[in-house]
Amino acid sequence: MQASVAREMKLLARADIPTRWGDFEILSFGEDDTELSPHLAILSLADTHRSDVLVRIHSECMTGDLFGSARCDCGDQFDKSLREIKLHGGAMIYLRQEGRGIGLTKKLRAYQLQDKGLNTIEANIELGHRPDERSYHLAVEILELLKITSIRLLTNNPDKIRAIEASDIELIERVPLVIPPTSQSSSYLDTKRDEMGHLLGG
Repeated sequence: MQASVAREMKLLARADIPTRWGDFEILSFGEDDTELSPHLAILSLADTHRSDVLVRIHSECMTGDLFGSARCDCGDQFDKSLREIKLHGGAMIYLRQEGRGIGLTKKLRAYQLQDKGLNTIEANIELGHRPDERSYHLAVEILELLKITSIRLLTNNPDKIRAIEASDIELIERVPLVIPPTSQSSSYLDTKRDEMGHLLGG
């Protein structure tokens, strides 16, 4: 049987979108128009501004981004990032890799395991997955399609830093995105810091 050939991602559509954070342009990316869950770029960026761009690479978290779950800091990071991007100009790359890449249903099962005492890493492993199955090469592809050449990366995640450093995009600096812990999120954030190396000290 002939091996499948990877297809290149391309820009599928773009539109202006007014939001509670301000006015943005939203762009969808995928292999073709049959893509039902495309990756997105949300821009507050002049056409001539393609260097030293403030960029947030954000993986989809429906429970946090949409429903405001207090179990994680994702929704607060999403909110703060769009506020900063609107204020300073920049881009959010929104990757459709829910639940650290395991999908929403298994993420909810992981929540059940966490309620029984496992941490977020242990729960993913119990479900037969790696602690984090996300990949950031698609974010690099989108940045390249946007012709962005250098960025200030809004992140605490060392994996995102390494992905940019391994690309042709210049990393000017890391901009911390620290959300204060709450009683519901403190254990989750401790695991991200202590076991996944997230830079939560600012």
